Amino acid sequence: MDALTRKSYEMRRDIIEMVHLSRAGHVGGDLSVVDILTTLYFGVMNVSPQQAKDPDRDRFLLSKGHCADALYCVLGEKGFFNKEEAIKTFSQYQSRYIGHPNMEVPGVEMNSGSLGHGLSVGVGMALAAKMDQRAYRTYVVLGDGEMAEGSNYEGMMAAGHYHLDNLCATVDLNRLQISGTTEQVMNSASLADKFRDFGWHVIVVQDGNNCGQLQAAYEQAATYKGKPTAIIANTVKGKGVSFMENQISWHHGVMTEEQYQQAVKEIEEVLQGE
Repeated sequence: MDALTRKSYEMRRDIIEMVHLSRAGHVGGDLSVVDILTTLYFGVMNVSPQQAKDPDRDRFLLSKGHCADALYCVLGEKGFFNKEEAIKTFSQYQSRYIGHPNMEVPGVEMNSGSLGHGLSVGVGMALAAKMDQRAYRTYVVLGDGEMAEGSNYEGMMAAGHYHLDNLCATVDLNRLQISGTTEQVMNSASLADKFRDFGWHVIVVQDGNNCGQLQAAYEQAATYKGKPTAIIANTVKGKGVSFMENQISWHHGVMTEEQYQQAVKEIEEVLQGE
């Protein structure tokens, strides 16, 4: 098992603990997006607690903010704060680790959770870098469900118009949202064609839970000039826990003690079986 994959499964173990203790969170989406977050924070982006105020740090926006649990685990592992505090107090009274990213938490660049806003803010950050002649890149992670929001398409149009090749958007394409499949609720296929029509370079990652495939895509995106890049990552909701995989009911679910033990067992088996 390579280092990034191992790290992503360690993050899965933390997510399961966080969600179980808090009896809150969006565990299915956390498990689909965690490989993307792990690859970005530990294999791609120029970010660290030591450079939290550095104007040349890369910017990251989690537009699908309901998966804050996964982001907090990754940021804590990266050293922005005490990860155990986040795991033990997530969504608890007076905790700063609330159910959506907020700028009271070190490492969070934008309050998010109102779906559809992250890409437009990312366009602004990327455009600012161009205007200020800064070297940083901006990364935005979106859910496929939120691609029904019209503001995304305004952002896509602006990014293509301004040739923001320092902007990279990733769609966590797990095909499920709270009320059904994305195809049933609001069919947005084909996202790759839509991004191309707005002037984006598109990379389709066949296995969006494969850290090696993701890292190769981000490396390609960083060298592509003249257009922003959209990475369409085909993921599995609930990835890594058999009874959660591809199940709509785990968009937001509370585990029984038996389910919690089973989830931990399956993740530990992967980590120990490398």
